[in-house]
Amino acid sequence: MVRRLFVILSLIILTSCASANMSDGNKGDQSAVSDPIEGVNRATFEFNYFVDGLLLKPVAALYRDLPPPAVRESFDNFLQNLDSPVNFANGLLQGNLDRAGNTLFRFVVNSTVGVLGLFDVAESWFNTPHREEDFGQTLAAWDLGEGPYVMLPVIGPSNTRDSVGRVVDFFLDPLRYVLLIKNSEQELYTARTVSEAVSARAKTIAPLEDIESSSVDFYASVRSLYKQRRDYLIENREDAQSDAKSKNPSNTTKKPKSSGMLKPESKQPDKKAESKPPINLQLTDGTDGTILDGDKLSYAPKFGSVQ
Repeated sequence: MVRRLFVILSLIILTSCASANMSDGNKGDQSAVSDPIEGVNRATFEFNYFVDGLLLKPVAALYRDLPPPAVRESFDNFLQNLDSPVNFANGLLQGNLDRAGNTLFRFVVNSTVGVLGLFDVAESWFNTPHREEDFGQTLAAWDLGEGPYVMLPVIGPSNTRDSVGRVVDFFLDPLRYVLLIKNSEQELYTARTVSEAVSARAKTIAPLEDIESSSVDFYASVRSLYKQRRDYLIENREDAQSDAKSKNPSNTTKKPKSSGMLKPESKQPDKKAESKPPINLQLTDGTDGTILDGDKLSYAPKFGSVQ
């Protein structure tokens, strides 16, 4: 245990050093992404693309198409509920008591009334939506810079700070203790990890195909989207958007819940346009979800944390 803590602390120190070295260069352009090993990252990106097309994407497509939507949604809710303890811990570490309290409330309600998290009663009945927190966001709240961009094999887009966050979140997860350490249930823990990967990838198949088809440089598009997504989560912009909508209810209409980063395409065909418009890579008012979720989408190899 001491050795593990030493490794984590060492990684945090390295993150701080890398961020300090980058701070002067990034003051002029907060949207810039430092990519000093772009050649290696691009090679890893292509490897991830191959693995994704060979294995993960086909399985995710079956998961998306075969089960009834209600069954798939309930299973996704169940997996999301399992992440609540880590979300709660990071809310506390960030000093965000509102978020920590909301996560705890969601976990209790959905685990009981929602039948072990199969139904998101907290959102549908009490208007308490899921809010993602991870240790990468916690480090950002502690004013640690993001460090250089890195494409991790199989996992996908990340940076130095978020890579450290992944390691810490792994040790923060109480399910890891229950399944791996106490009961030696390696198969169950692996099944949960694989299920999260497939669930996350299934949500991003169509949006990422659109982005790839409209991108001149798909690698650069994924890199930019990852940066935007992480900034969006760190700055808690979804709260600001929710507050704005609650203050102006006349400007909002009920619509099916979307888990994607991009606005859903209208089902009405555009008679004036014969070709698809270019994909908007900027975050929009509906961007709550998973297209570049640094955790969930990280299992989709080529697309990064394409979370």
